[in-house]
Amino acid sequence: MISYIMNTKNCMSVLLLSDRFDSFSFIGGEITTYCTFQIDGTYHPEFFADKEDAGSEPYVRWSYVREYCLSLIKGKQTPLRFHFILSLSPDQIEALLQRADLPYRSGDIKGLYLNFRFDGTRLLCTTGTSFHTFVQDKSLEHLWDGTVMKLFASKGLEFEENS
Repeated sequence: MISYIMNTKNCMSVLLLSDRFDSFSFIGGEITTYCTFQIDGTYHPEFFADKEDAGSEPYVRWSYVREYCLSLIKGKQTPLRFHFILSLSPDQIEALLQRADLPYRSGDIKGLYLNFRFDGTRLLCTTGTSFHTFVQDKSLEHLWDGTVMKLFASKGLEFEENS
């Protein structure tokens, strides 16, 4: 787990105004402006009458809620705070495991997370890994932390490690 101090303006532009994180799963979030909006990213396929639109993933993609989050945040006043939890999608986790040749199956992993938290003055992003069972091996955690640094650089995010 590593925490990064993000350039707030740059990060918010990339996160909310571009499609660079649209393939990530949206686990949940909370935005506080004049009131607090809580968003659960759990996917409910029964909502769709057309079953072709119904996916099998447990969470919606960031692309489904990005515009809504932007509509809550944009305006003349800065939000008091917000928190977004994104994760690599199941297919991205599978691809990462195959490239790294680690001894895990995608079913072993609950998520590889990015926790974006704005407290009214600064924006932090903390990485996280979660397994379905207890695992002592930290190889996936180290791989994810290294991958996030490369990911941020490739997406044009400005950041520094929070020590």
